[in-house]
Amino acid sequence: MVNRKSARVVCPFSGLLSSILVLTPLSLQAAPAGVTGEVNSRYTDNAGQTSTNEESDIESRVYLGVRHTSDPGQCNSDLGARLGYGYWLDDTFDPEIYANLDFAGDCRIVDGLVWQVTDNMRDIAQDSRGNNNPNNLTRKNVFRTGPVWTLRLSPVDQISFAAEYENTEFSEPEERDGERYIGTIAFKHFFSASFYGGVTASRDEGELDTEEEIDRDTLSLTFGKEWAATSLKGSAGGSEIETTLNNTTRSTDGFVGNLEVIRQVNPTTEMSLEASRELTDATSDFDIRFGEFVFRQEQTGAVEVSAVRFRATKEFSAGSTFALTAFASRSDYIDLGTEEESSGFNATYRRPVTAQVSATLGGGYNYLTYSDDDTADVLFRVNAGLDYQLSRKLSLLSRVGHDQRDSKVPVREFRENWVSIGLNYQFL
Repeated sequence: MVNRKSARVVCPFSGLLSSILVLTPLSLQAAPAGVTGEVNSRYTDNAGQTSTNEESDIESRVYLGVRHTSDPGQCNSDLGARLGYGYWLDDTFDPEIYANLDFAGDCRIVDGLVWQVTDNMRDIAQDSRGNNNPNNLTRKNVFRTGPVWTLRLSPVDQISFAAEYENTEFSEPEERDGERYIGTIAFKHFFSASFYGGVTASRDEGELDTEEEIDRDTLSLTFGKEWAATSLKGSAGGSEIETTLNNTTRSTDGFVGNLEVIRQVNPTTEMSLEASRELTDATSDFDIRFGEFVFRQEQTGAVEVSAVRFRATKEFSAGSTFALTAFASRSDYIDLGTEEESSGFNATYRRPVTAQVSATLGGGYNYLTYSDDDTADVLFRVNAGLDYQLSRKLSLLSRVGHDQRDSKVPVREFRENWVSIGLNYQFL
């Protein structure tokens, strides 16, 4: 039997609770929320995604999802959350709680002064080389809050000051929680109504619960430009990160920057490109912003991370849709002197068959390399399914798929075939 892990029933909701308390006035002008419920069962012939002694099992899950955006006003908020509970029929793994949360809110205190709150929660991999099973999951919650004060110096110049507190918690006790204080000064000049440039300086001081201190200074030039169908914004500069543990200090510096381009090619086609390079550590939200990126959680020191992601969506005249995401990332663990790289794509095609039935075809490919043992792995996924609209609010969902991993390290290889079926209900 696959090695079990005790059930994780405690979630780091402290940040979310703080968000609700800070932004209570939002409820006074709240628009109706969207609430969905889902139940599904998934049969797999290799529950642990192991290379030997494969065990088949059925996992059943119950989900509740909430989507809510407040009406515009003095306070604003946007919430998307999905909470689930799963159990295994043959007890291959212990019951699990699954959580996904994105919350962003702000309140205008006086003209120019805004208090902001964000909270992001994900189930993420503990080991970047491990496979997708409950023993390799931890829940990560990143909560950030603080004031932003913006002053208009002239009709075309403005300066802003931000002071923020950030707290990162993991559901597994062996993971290192952390907190940091961030100060930012940003100057922006508008060359025209659609083009600006500026400079930003920031300092953040962080500490893990291992008493390791991680401090970072960053200075960047910023820019943004809007066209009729395209938007562009980004930054470029330098950063220095310093880690201190047991009276030993290490520092490194390098180029950092980010870029975001969104283009509406035509009414049915949209493309976007995101790229980022940062000096950071595993308690940051980089893996939440770039969901295909995975930190090596046991490494707590400084890490140089780079990621690029391209997305394209297309709607066809017959009602079909196609979505493609291509990505690449690299993490350089400075203290260890090791590098990990990942590149690949995910694609989904959806086509109506009848007025009530839609067919879905999806697939993904991921190529991973690890410098310390000079190995390369290949992950491959393919799935197909049918969705049946039983009523205006009730849908039947079915999927069948195959996942596999090829590696020079036998313990990382696996083959898995699975089938799932479920019901989704739109309460509101």
